Amino acid sequence: MPTRDHIIEAADRLFYERGFESTSFADIAGAVGISRGNFYHHFKSKDDILEAVIALRTARTQAMLDQWAAEGDSPEERIRCFVRILIANRTKIMQHGCPVGTLSSELAKLDHALQPQASSLFTLFRAWLRQQFAALGRKKDADTLAMQLLARSQGVASLANAFHDAAFIKSEVEQMNLWLAAVAAGKH
Repeated sequence: MPTRDHIIEAADRLFYERGFESTSFADIAGAVGISRGNFYHHFKSKDDILEAVIALRTARTQAMLDQWAAEGDSPEERIRCFVRILIANRTKIMQHGCPVGTLSSELAKLDHALQPQASSLFTLFRAWLRQQFAALGRKKDADTLAMQLLARSQGVASLANAFHDAAFIKSEVEQMNLWLAAVAAGKH
């Protein structure tokens, strides 16, 4: 992997674990094992790195959504893939929160120019979920359902992080799956 890609990977991890504002050039250079001079050869500013991290997260999110779309036999099963991500990432979520939510919130507090780009990751999820709910036969309220599920998953991530409670995540995922079954059956 080229040095630039190593820098982006390290910055992505550090921004998630420590936060954007608390991560310095030196932290990233140290994680990659390069000098600050070599670092500046690849990125002139922290905002340049942030932009690259957001692009990496966007590409990974889109690839994940494409994979779920290809693997799910039905819209309900594809939506369950989204719900299960809370279980798959529970250890990280309990330690650091949701990578999308934490970055977007931090950049909003900083009134950072790249905050809309960070929030566009939510837009990817929203649009994908809306498409799945529409395919489930819920075209009229697809966006509302997408936002409800997105909001609930963010709430679960925030509270799981606050309380470090894996049982809470499991319980909420079960409740989201019951809700989804009711939505799919037209009972919600």
